[in-house]
Amino acid sequence: MIDSIRDFLRLETAAGVVLFIAAALAMVAANTPVSGYYSVLIDMPVEIRIGEFAIAKPLLLWVNDGLMAIFFFLIGLELKREIYSGQLSSFDKAILPGLGAIGGMLVPSLIFAFVNWGDAANMRGWAIPAATDIAFALAILNLLGDRVPSSLKIFLMTVAIFDDIGAILIIALFYAGNLSVPAMLSALACLVALFALNRRGVVEKAPYIIIGIVMWVSVLKSGVHATLAGVALAMFIPVRDPAKEPSPLHDLEHDLHTAVAFIILPVFAFCNAGIPFTAEALESVTHPVTIGIMAGLVIGKPVGVLLLCWLGTLTGLAKLPPGMTWSQLIGIGFVCGIGFTMSLFIGSLAYPDADFGVILDERVGVLAGSLVAGALGYMVLRLALPAPKRAAAAESPA
Repeated sequence: MIDSIRDFLRLETAAGVVLFIAAALAMVAANTPVSGYYSVLIDMPVEIRIGEFAIAKPLLLWVNDGLMAIFFFLIGLELKREIYSGQLSSFDKAILPGLGAIGGMLVPSLIFAFVNWGDAANMRGWAIPAATDIAFALAILNLLGDRVPSSLKIFLMTVAIFDDIGAILIIALFYAGNLSVPAMLSALACLVALFALNRRGVVEKAPYIIIGIVMWVSVLKSGVHATLAGVALAMFIPVRDPAKEPSPLHDLEHDLHTAVAFIILPVFAFCNAGIPFTAEALESVTHPVTIGIMAGLVIGKPVGVLLLCWLGTLTGLAKLPPGMTWSQLIGIGFVCGIGFTMSLFIGSLAYPDADFGVILDERVGVLAGSLVAGALGYMVLRLALPAPKRAAAAESPA
């Protein structure tokens, strides 16, 4: 278990660095003479056709609807594993990070709503500051080296898991389009087939994947966001194989993790983070949506995480794990304000055209808020954590 956690932390930390590089390249591409090529690339039409049936979308939407479905599939696999044997398998392990995640989603959303109250178009983005990017967050902790106790890293990982659950529910409940009944019935039939496979003890992965692809197409056509098909598919992947180890779930999780961390998420970042620094884009800094996102990530996240955790310990529902202090928890609250990947994704759902009669680019708020929150989190943790071991050893008398 400990080795698995260490491997995960190393992978996510490296993924955070690659994500940062991809986002930086997108910013360069959008603000240099190659910006025209960048726009042509992400807007390039891509079509798959079988007879009269066709799926035609620009490349950007293939990334956001297709590749991100694989990302959500991996999230679903991780959630199922954590529920069976991980940090979500017992109430005592899950309650404190669960409370922190609830506060970290609720307070930023309320701050955004307060800033944008009365404008229905603006209010579509209320969930943008509710997200946490685990790869970037763990990369910040890695900058502090062995000063960070394992309890703090596990707490952050578990908060991010609950954040993912919240994001999945938000997308399913609040960002669905006009529903198509035939497509919904087709998706439901796929769920029934997946349930039957699971109940019959089928452990081969191919039947699940084939039905999952059909379900993805059905959900894509239904008006519900297609990424949710990935989560639904993951819930039916067998968590145990009586004949051998590892199980199909662990196999798929292991096979997908590297591809998602180092290909899918960087491609998503490259396609979505390219903000041109035009006068119009810079004016969006003062837009209520941008202010709401930034305030939610920078102020709402640490306040929400700390408030709910404090209430949990005050009522006796939870207690701080060994090795964690309240000052460290404040730093973690700021680090949770790094929304990036999921915030950009929710922003693309909330404002698909990024234009409703006012100057707006919600990505400015996501990137600026995440940058400020990450920097503050690093500074607070640097002060709150014990001195580096090498420094402490050098100061000790001979």
